[in-house]
Amino acid sequence: MPHGPYEDVRISGHLIDSGIMSRIMDDIVALDGEFETLSFEVGRTNDDVSVALLRIVGRDEAHLDRILGVIQQSGAEAVDAADAATVPAPADGVFPDRFYATTNLETAVRIAGRWVPVAMPEMDLGIVIEDGSARTVAMADVRAGEQVVVGHHGLRVRPLERPRDKQEFEFMNSEVSSEKPKALVIRDVAAMLRKVRDRGREIIFVVGPAVVHTGAAHHLARLVRAGYVSVLFGGNAVATHDIESALYGTSLGVSMSAGTPAVGGHEHHLRAINTIRGCGGIAQAVEQGVLTEGLMHTLVATGTPYVLAGSIRDDGPMPDVITDVLEAQKAMRAWCQRAGACIMLSTMLHSIATGNMLPAGVTTVCVDINPAVVTKLADRGSFQTIGIVTDVGLFLELLANELEQG
Repeated sequence: MPHGPYEDVRISGHLIDSGIMSRIMDDIVALDGEFETLSFEVGRTNDDVSVALLRIVGRDEAHLDRILGVIQQSGAEAVDAADAATVPAPADGVFPDRFYATTNLETAVRIAGRWVPVAMPEMDLGIVIEDGSARTVAMADVRAGEQVVVGHHGLRVRPLERPRDKQEFEFMNSEVSSEKPKALVIRDVAAMLRKVRDRGREIIFVVGPAVVHTGAAHHLARLVRAGYVSVLFGGNAVATHDIESALYGTSLGVSMSAGTPAVGGHEHHLRAINTIRGCGGIAQAVEQGVLTEGLMHTLVATGTPYVLAGSIRDDGPMPDVITDVLEAQKAMRAWCQRAGACIMLSTMLHSIATGNMLPAGVTTVCVDINPAVVTKLADRGSFQTIGIVTDVGLFLELLANELEQG
């Protein structure tokens, strides 16, 4: 008999080639727990799933609960499933103690003996059960008295497994590297975007000002006109420098044609912001004929939505920038739940923020000259992110060419 409290769990899936089984065992040992393999039925063919039964032993109930919470993220579920436990939120914006912190994986909760999918999967939220249904809720949005799931019983998480279709998104099966044939990788990204668009799913582009600085904004505008950008996420900087480029021919004061600092160029971004503020906004500047070119002009002209989220370092900012971070989260979150793909272009903070809101099943590609940006995304839970280490300007030009040729 085990020396301590225990729980029997079931794990099913492609446990060996996806590394799920070894990951669960490693997590148990790392948390100073013990396990006993009660049974392990290996699939007979490559397409058959395997099923394992493990007995997990902890030092005490709190220790066991912690272990179960971790391995649950890899798909382990209790054999003797109980309904999910809930406790009322004690106040607006406050979760009860021991609230279940969500992952971005597909999750279900057991309500009255029935497994119910949790709507809007996203990491680092809570789960509210109401009228027999379950949904995620941000801490700031929970209201006093709402029934919030606590503990780890009555929860089922479906882990991501290694893609088994070698023909679809083949580039996704490898690690971050700068030593891959870029043309082949971009061809795969283009094929993925076509499939996502043809399936009627949204495509998010998360864009940093480097897209403008490198002279690649017009290539992104080509993708907007071709219908491959459902929404653009960015900050004050990408809009400011794109409009600076359109009005003054500079980006951050550097001439876009000569590549050298322009005389008085350090003021151009401020004058660009002031001009747009005088018009009342970016769309108004387009309507008034003040803004006649550039990425932001293309977004307005094509009716493509954009969400500009502010930060403490913003100049101005542009009138379109959402300066309330909670409101910016809500605006971005709505798009993330509908997304089929997300392309992140040279913006670490916005990429991490978006990655935190995306369900794990969203195909996510991060393009940056710095591989550490992609590593940071994975470290913060966006483990579905595929990294392409290259110059964002080159990437966008080749991608736009590939999609236009297709």
